[in-house]
Amino acid sequence: MSAVVTDQFRISNAANFVDSVLDTNNSYYVFLGLSNPSTPNPGFGRNSSWPENPKDNFQYLSHYKDTSLFGKKINGKNIRRVVPKITWTTNTRYDMYRHDYSAINLTPNSSTARLYDSQYFVINSDFNVYICLDNGSSGSFPKGGTSKDEPTFTDLEPTAAGNSGDGYIWKYLFSISPSDVIKFDSTEYIVVPNDWETSTDTQIQNVREAGDSTINFNQIKKVYIENGGIGYNNGNDGAPIVNIVGDGSGAKVSLEITDGVITDATVTAGGSGYSYGMIDLSTLQPNDLGSNPNKAAKLIPIIPPSRGHGYDIYKELGADRVLIYARFDDSTKDFPIDTKFSQVGIIKNPTSFTSQDVIFTGSQYSSLFSVKVNSALSNVSIGSTVTQEQITGTAKGYLASYDSETNVLKYYQDRSLYFNPTNMDHTDYVGLGTVGSILSIESKKSDGSDANSVVLSNNTTSVDASFSGSTLTIGSKEIDLGINFTEGLANPEINRNTGDIIYIDNRKLVTRDSKQKEDVKIILEF
Repeated sequence: MSAVVTDQFRISNAANFVDSVLDTNNSYYVFLGLSNPSTPNPGFGRNSSWPENPKDNFQYLSHYKDTSLFGKKINGKNIRRVVPKITWTTNTRYDMYRHDYSAINLTPNSSTARLYDSQYFVINSDFNVYICLDNGSSGSFPKGGTSKDEPTFTDLEPTAAGNSGDGYIWKYLFSISPSDVIKFDSTEYIVVPNDWETSTDTQIQNVREAGDSTINFNQIKKVYIENGGIGYNNGNDGAPIVNIVGDGSGAKVSLEITDGVITDATVTAGGSGYSYGMIDLSTLQPNDLGSNPNKAAKLIPIIPPSRGHGYDIYKELGADRVLIYARFDDSTKDFPIDTKFSQVGIIKNPTSFTSQDVIFTGSQYSSLFSVKVNSALSNVSIGSTVTQEQITGTAKGYLASYDSETNVLKYYQDRSLYFNPTNMDHTDYVGLGTVGSILSIESKKSDGSDANSVVLSNNTTSVDASFSGSTLTIGSKEIDLGINFTEGLANPEINRNTGDIIYIDNRKLVTRDSKQKEDVKIILEF
């Protein structure tokens, strides 16, 4: 038995995801990670020809957390649903909106079986979005004409865009705000406003209410003439108005009939409540229609996807994708500018490091261990190994950042430091018992004596155990370190073993710099 997961299921999933992000009980973050993707070579989760395809299992999901660097929270200002970007261009044929495209009724110009795969809406040069309700097509002219007039109006009722007579009727839906253009504009997608159903924005509310047929009884906008028939009469007034019957009510159509052929159908009242409709031509039918069905006209009322065009733009435009935006700059010490990254991900509901049953809610976080050292370091290499000999073994980490101004180094630890050093897996090796346990860098030994030196990139230094706090004063300058130190050490702000990674993307290695900002845009398709 055949089955299909419908487009509406995907649209609903996209909506549910946005709602989940906006739910104050949740915390979603975009994070950057893995500053050494090709070393050690081969290394667990790394290879010499990076990037490799991400792997989706529990082992790798925990590894992505171990190698993460920092994250920024997703909120209502940086998440939007998006639809494919179709930019209006002159002399282009666009498909008109229809509710009945399928494998046996392909879109005439895009030749697709799905409405949502066709070019039936556009964005203009002013970032206004319109849906095409009529392209001048009919059963005898199925592809319609080319669009010659760019739609620029913001009127609520569908109308022609200009005076060329190209046959196109457009319906204005919404305008993209300048702030959304800056954050979300791309070559492939149009950003759609959030909260369309409840927004109190005047422009959105006007379009939504104009499309609500329970308010204005104007649901149906177009009747398509598949076949004008033969032998139909003009009625008594020469321009008959007939009813659209079906499961709704109130819709009427004015017809033009020339030599017995229906040549035009203009909706004069759109009615409401229709999921299907039929044009009642009973008073105009040829006398011999019953014995000669080849004379029958075929007029198709085009049914909007909801109460009316503009009422629910997510269904109308097929918004089954979500775009997430995050900017990482040098505005906080949580985002060190001297590091590198090769992974971009999204994590849901990591918990606080200090309260591991409490979801972290900060606007950003550092997921690195931090060490304030006593002496300046030289020629350090991001991704190299940081070590400290301890009584019970060796603390090891990979350097993620070193700030020469504050003498703070940051590191992370993952299983590449502890797996078999040759195979980079679970294979047994000599010394496993003493180096296989994960130890963090310490400021005091377990017996209370001074900790051993920290070694990295041919530098030997020590932990500044005299430093505690979250700010550092250098001359007259006070620097916010972003995290709180105790005796020269600071833990990550999140519990790295918590949260659900819902997206991971391996990228070519990016080197951060104070002169650049990383604008991350992630598309999730449902």
